[in-house]
Amino acid sequence: MSDAPELPGLDLAALTDYLDRVMPGLVAGPLRAELIPGGRSNLTYRLTDGTHRWVLRRPPLGHVLATAHDMAREFRVISALSDTDVPVPHTVHLCADEEVLGAPFYVMNEVTGEILRDRIQAEALGADKCAAIGGELIDVLARLHTLDPASVGLADFGRPQGYLHRQVARWQKQLQASRSREVAGIDDLHDQLADSVPETQRFSLLHGDYRLDNVLVDTAAPRITAVLDWEMATLGDPLADLGLLVLYAGSHPEDPITGGVTSVPGYPSVAQSVQRYAERTGIDVSTLDWYVALAGFKLAVVLEGIHYRFTQGKTVGAGFDRIGDAVPGLVQGGLAALASLR
Repeated sequence: MSDAPELPGLDLAALTDYLDRVMPGLVAGPLRAELIPGGRSNLTYRLTDGTHRWVLRRPPLGHVLATAHDMAREFRVISALSDTDVPVPHTVHLCADEEVLGAPFYVMNEVTGEILRDRIQAEALGADKCAAIGGELIDVLARLHTLDPASVGLADFGRPQGYLHRQVARWQKQLQASRSREVAGIDDLHDQLADSVPETQRFSLLHGDYRLDNVLVDTAAPRITAVLDWEMATLGDPLADLGLLVLYAGSHPEDPITGGVTSVPGYPSVAQSVQRYAERTGIDVSTLDWYVALAGFKLAVVLEGIHYRFTQGKTVGAGFDRIGDAVPGLVQGGLAALASLR
């Protein structure tokens, strides 16, 4: 980690001055920072003053879709979950003043843990640990979905009624805002989703992008130490979270998004994970393929947005030149999932 005031989106001098004003004594020495790689949306930085370690989150540079990258919502949900059995980092401060860094941001304590991004990492753990981690990934999601949002002050965190209809419409709107090329089948996928929205069984607090590489893992235990990246959290149909998790878990071993982590020996199969979730939540999963198709559409649109920012030169980090290549496969997978319900 090096002293890097030139980091895109992060002015360390301005940040230090601001924190000294609003939280005197928090920063004990000169701040150093580094960009944490791997994120596909918001920018995440590791900070230290030589004694303490924090993480700062802010929106991406340049083109930002309406309603996306809401730092206040992300900060609120993480803060609300701090005393629950859903592991999250401890939040420190939210700054809504865009004059400081050019966008809202928040600071939280750094949590110890490893993000599993590729097969090599996962295979090194062995089958037993992979099985335990995969099982706990489902258990944490089930705990989130069986938590009463009102009990943690989140009863008004979203509009659960009509959630699925709004999701289909929202992601189509987001697609239009980021459309820079033709993608075969993507509009057909939207139309089929809109014409076959299932009834929601219950409403829960959703993460919105729940997957293995959005959690930190203590690989020695093994256990999940924190769930990260809550920017899409809301109230809605819990099967939307499960559908996205299934989409990721069903990826092939060389998938550029998941790194094939969930295909290593010992990691639970999709069927095992879905059964475990159903047992722990009591939710009927018979229509899950519709939610998998919605997840395919949603992720395709998200990646199109990232592809758009990449073509505009507004995305920081490595690997973004390949993101757009994953979109056609997601669209075709979504169409196939819907076909299986007929």
